[in-house]
Amino acid sequence: MRETANLEYKRELSKSYLKTVSAFANYGTGCIVFGVGDDGEPLGLEDPRADALRIENAVNDSIVPVPDFSLEVDEQMRTVTLLVKEGAAKPYLYNGKAYRRADSSTVAVSRLEHNRLVLAGSNTSFDALEHAGQELSFEALSKELLGKVGLRSLDSNALKSLELMSPDGMYNNAAALLADENDFPGTDIARFGESISIILSRHTFEGTSVLEQMSAAMSVFDEHYTYEEIVGAERVRKALVPREAFREALANAIAHRAWDVPARIGVSMFVDRIEVTSPGGLPDGITEDQYLAGGLAVARNPIVANVLFRLGYVERFGTGIPRIIDEYAALDLSPSFEVGKSSIKVTLPVEGATNLTEDERKVLSSLPKGRMLTRAQIAEYGRFFQGQDHSFAQ
Repeated sequence: MRETANLEYKRELSKSYLKTVSAFANYGTGCIVFGVGDDGEPLGLEDPRADALRIENAVNDSIVPVPDFSLEVDEQMRTVTLLVKEGAAKPYLYNGKAYRRADSSTVAVSRLEHNRLVLAGSNTSFDALEHAGQELSFEALSKELLGKVGLRSLDSNALKSLELMSPDGMYNNAAALLADENDFPGTDIARFGESISIILSRHTFEGTSVLEQMSAAMSVFDEHYTYEEIVGAERVRKALVPREAFREALANAIAHRAWDVPARIGVSMFVDRIEVTSPGGLPDGITEDQYLAGGLAVARNPIVANVLFRLGYVERFGTGIPRIIDEYAALDLSPSFEVGKSSIKVTLPVEGATNLTEDERKVLSSLPKGRMLTRAQIAEYGRFFQGQDHSFAQ
């Protein structure tokens, strides 16, 4: 068996293994087996029991704080196995540094990762940290709370109830994200033609409340992905992408993204799909399978998520992905989810665009926006909609 992210072999004792002890305690339970070669073949130690005692003393004296660990001596193979459990009192430091595993290697963490370990160890989220600037206004939030919750005054008591203000009257990062002005990364929307080399339009919403950013993004969505269909004597508003699925993907990106990463939420709009990319991978404590299954709520920004919940942008913690999937239940389409180490991408396919030819894609992307079009007018741009009784408002 070769070395992995949770398994390391050591021929003999050398202090380098203490870096791996730090890594396992910080990021995930793992084993270090002494008396084994890099290829996994047992070589044996001269005195495994004495070495086990040395290992115990070294871990106790060198790792701060001392992690939860255990030692097992195999008399027959003359090996010592050190099991280190992931701990809650992060960061676990060796010589003043925290470490992590990079596949089968051990490396020092970056400053960003160190700060996240400190937050994890103090059971604090990034959005709960005190914000550097304390001159904040909340006109957009007040308007939303008045219309949806009935709260007439966003005073200090209300701000404290929403956990946006500490008991001693200081705003946190969640408050700044919901404030009318802030310096956090925003949302970048790009609409493409038949290829990514053709950018039809671009919108960047930044420096404003995340509520305003959501509203602006929904307006762009409505402009390009909704239409009116004549049903009898009425015009019925419909969407090429389930509107609630897009809103849910956007709300989840805001609530669960890593706000300490200087990158914007990305929304890429294509003829056949919309991609919503959220900076930061999965929060600690949740696997990809749990993320896709839903029902397990591990909010990276619980204060922001709670406000979005109260305002009705998210129905219940942990249900975002199932809700997006449910929105496509009546369609012969399925959304897809790509979970990476540094980002999560949700892809929402466009109804009726899955089997478009290249010419049909060009026709659809070339339709003028912002006004109603009759079937005859659309026919002038191509034959894609011939025979359909549609009128579009894109």
